[in-house]
Amino acid sequence: MGETFYIFKDGDLKRKDNNIIITTLEGEKKNLKAEVTEEIYLFGEVQMNTKLLNFLSQQKITMHIFNYYGFYSGSFYPRESNISGYLLVNQVKKYDDQEERVRIAKEILKSASYNIYRNLRYYNRRGIDLDNPVKEIESLMNKLDFGTDIHQLMGIEGNIRKIYYATWNSIIKQDICFEKRVKRPPDNMINSLISFVNSLIYTTVLSEIYKTQLNPTISFLHEPGSKRFSLSLDISEIFKPLIGERMIFSLLNKNQITEEDFEKESNFLYLKESGKKKILLEYDRRLKQTISHRDLGRQVSYRYLIRLECYKLIKDIIEEKKYSGFKIWW
Repeated sequence: MGETFYIFKDGDLKRKDNNIIITTLEGEKKNLKAEVTEEIYLFGEVQMNTKLLNFLSQQKITMHIFNYYGFYSGSFYPRESNISGYLLVNQVKKYDDQEERVRIAKEILKSASYNIYRNLRYYNRRGIDLDNPVKEIESLMNKLDFGTDIHQLMGIEGNIRKIYYATWNSIIKQDICFEKRVKRPPDNMINSLISFVNSLIYTTVLSEIYKTQLNPTISFLHEPGSKRFSLSLDISEIFKPLIGERMIFSLLNKNQITEEDFEKESNFLYLKESGKKKILLEYDRRLKQTISHRDLGRQVSYRYLIRLECYKLIKDIIEEKKYSGFKIWW
């Protein structure tokens, strides 16, 4: 696994020989060591040129860009070198076959919903009364089997999320009024955290897709569009409960993130640099965290679990093995 670098300071990002150098406005220099760099996250205002972008492409380094407020702007996705025309054709066929597309989308949502259910069951067993939400989500999960089209499945998923989010005021110990999910712009601490963390998971999934032969624009649950990597959205649904939402609960309940880490502007709330850094430190730690994989019989990181999900999709696309989504087992 390569290294991920997070750049907050303003300055210049350039190629020098076979290295990537960030020079801050104060004249400080840091070598990012291209041979071990896998991803770069830009949170500061950085100047760069095509010489650098060409080098990033040669080194297969993805770069994700966030604006001043911490909202995801986009990614530099290097030219794909790990490509397969055979896989691409069959990935499109799977999407174009309504029955097959619904089957895969259903499996993605079953996994995502089950992982949400496991989160609630965890807190339910630790003294928080979540019996009713757990039962309601179990009932909705069973309805996924009878979904016949994407719109219907997304409706069920929306109801599961609505019930799930309604439990957060009980799970989170800080006094935060979280009534509903508001994305653009986020209106409170929890919505700001969800938006920021979901962007991190989306970009991590995109980086892992890049290492496979999958095409990130051809998806099954979310509708493919011209301005997004929709397969990344699909796979993100599965890992948001495990990586993102468990992290949010922990950071808030341990008071590692508080009101002091936020700034209010107009009608929305955004993370200060201090808050972003705390989250990124914990996020990086969680991606590197390992579990004993019961099928592989060895330790794998949370990040690698995402790559394994891509490989499972590939096996389904080439008719080698039906896709079965990742479900938390511990």
